[in-house]
Formats: sequence, structure tokens, C-alpha cells
Amino acid sequence: MAKKISLPLNEETLKGLEAGDDVLLNGVIYVGRDAAHKRLIETLEHGEPLPFDIKGQTIYFMGPTPPRPGRPIGSAGPTTSGRMDSYSPRLIAEGLKGMIGKGMRSEAVKEAMTKYHAVYFGAIGGAGALAARSIKKSEVVAYEELGAEAIRRLEVADFSVTVVNDIYGGDLYDEGKAKYRRE
Repeated sequence: MAKKISLPLNEETLKGLEAGDDVLLNGVIYVGRDAAHKRLIETLEHGEPLPFDIKGQTIYFMGPTPPRPGRPIGSAGPTTSGRMDSYSPRLIAEGLKGMIGKGMRSEAVKEAMTKYHAVYFGAIGGAGALAARSIKKSEVVAYEELGAEAIRRLEVADFSVTVVNDIYGGDLYDEGKAKYRRE
């Protein structure tokens, strides 16, 4: 049975999540990919405030397609998360508590998640049209000139993800490899 979670994430919620848990996210998530992450880090390096309060928030690594008439967003499938690995530790240190994407994370990102209490959720690649059904509202909040890579604020209802990395160092990919390893 999937755990229903209201966003933004807080310490109590994070403590109750373990690698392998199926989760339904409800509330606000932000969208950003490579170019947006680079800009966020540059903003921090210049001592300027980020375009949204990152504390407790969740970022979905995704670049949407244009919406069909009457829909808030087009296909909304995850981007390979490793492309954000050089940026994620700094954002986690600034208060980011959740990330959504596909694929494994680097050791530096996993260490930051354990140190600062953040989680990484996996979304199913190739199911962008299905994921879009859970998105109720979408608006660009920063870097509009980046087009599909702009930062968006999404309102989601029962957005289905799985905990891949938890605050305790649990890693669903490592667990899966160990389970099926032949000695």
C-alpha cells in the first residue's frame, strides 16, 4: 500500500520513509533540469536568493512537452538524475529535501542525503503521459528563457513515486542488486 504524503517534506515524514516504499505525493513540487540547476548554483555563489524557497521542497528532474488544450502540462517523464549530481549536494545543504528522477545517484549525493536528511524518489521512465495525469497545475516561476528547462511550480495529486534513497543510507538499487546477485 502506497504512503500518501503531503508536501513540503518535513523531518517527521522523512524519518518514516525507507528505500522501497511506494509513495503518493500531494502538494507542490518544482521542476528543474541541468540548465536550471546550473543557474541555481550560480545564484547561490553570487550570494543572491533563489527564485523560490528551497527549504523542505522537492525538485522533479523533468522537462515537459507542450500541453494539449485544456491540460496544464504535456508529457512529464523523468530525466536521468545523474545529470544533476554535481549540483544536488549544494542544494540539499541549502534545505532541499526531495528529488525525483530516474537512475542511480552518486556517492556525494547519497552522502548529502544522509547528512542533511533528504530523499530521492524514482519515477518510471517512459510513463510521462501517465505521470502528467497527476499534475493539476503548472506555472513557470524562473528562467522562462530556458523553455522546457525553466523552473516550474507544479501542484500534484497522488503523484506516484518510489523511495530509492532514504535518510538512513538505504539504496533500493543496491538492495536489488544484492537480492539477485549470483555468488
